[in-house]
Amino acid sequence: MKIRSVDYAGTIVEPGAPLPGDLPQVAFAGRSNVGKSSLINAILRRTRKKMAHVSATPGKTRAVNFFRVNDRFFLVDLPGYGYARVPDAMRKDWARLMEGYLSRPDGPVAVVHLVDARHPPTGADVQMLGYLAQVGLPALVILTKIDKLSRSERTTRLREAPDRLGLDPEQIIPFSSKTGEGRDALLEALDALLTATEGGGSGVVAEGTEGVEEAVETGEAEEVEAEEVGKETEGAG
Repeated sequence: MKIRSVDYAGTIVEPGAPLPGDLPQVAFAGRSNVGKSSLINAILRRTRKKMAHVSATPGKTRAVNFFRVNDRFFLVDLPGYGYARVPDAMRKDWARLMEGYLSRPDGPVAVVHLVDARHPPTGADVQMLGYLAQVGLPALVILTKIDKLSRSERTTRLREAPDRLGLDPEQIIPFSSKTGEGRDALLEALDALLTATEGGGSGVVAEGTEGVEEAVETGEAEEVEAEEVGKETEGAG
């Protein structure tokens, strides 16, 4: 799939708000600081005039942003989750917004979930993918920042990630916003997905699930633990 046109289509800050149109939606999700904005700008080839804002403060985005691509589908940028330095009320708002949007009958046809390749998939990643499976949303996993790994680290991560996340290896794509690796593979996967869903039905409604909020809470706890370990390491040095 070639990117011919990209336009900002709208933003929602409430899960039940009207959507900007009836095109199929593919949502992009991931923990804060996973490189989601950089990836979106890279696949859309928006380097001078960036569509997704790369924030210096992880966890700052609190809205669902829609970008119309090729007048064929909406690329949907979800808020990053798992940033510990936010009030509890804000965390709950994020979870409510994301879970409400993902469970809409007119919501996304699939989710592209981003995982930082520099670290093993976290408990929050596992919980989020479990939630997506529960509501019947197809998921594709992108291992971001793959250029930061050595050859041996890359081999290990690509071998371990499918088992850790409970996915088939073909559902995982290594990606680098810096080198462009994985861009064509991701666009091909999106094209195949959209071709399969065009003229098809709607999303799946989730009932009685708390997976998104649990993933947000787990992500925050893991970040706090990582910070404490880092401080202990510095003190020992």
